[in-house]
Amino acid sequence: MFDKLKETIKELAKTAVLKAEEALGSKKGQEKKEMAIKYVIGKIPLPAFIKPVVSIFLSSFIDDAIELAVEYMKNEE
Repeated sequence: MFDKLKETIKELAKTAVLKAEEALGSKKGQEKKEMAIKYVIGKIPLPAFIKPVVSIFLSSFIDDAIELAVEYMKNEE
């Protein structure tokens, strides 16, 4: 279950980073990261009452996935 969830989070992170970049532009790194984290947590395909617990257990993984998505985007430019 967690392997599939982690793959989903990686894909959501890419979309989250794109949306944050479009919404906030440059020079707002921390705000974009917070926005991306909220997006990922909001879109995780789990019941709402489970999301807070999962987000705590996987907070480090979500953070890393977003950082990787940012690096991926920088390399694509």
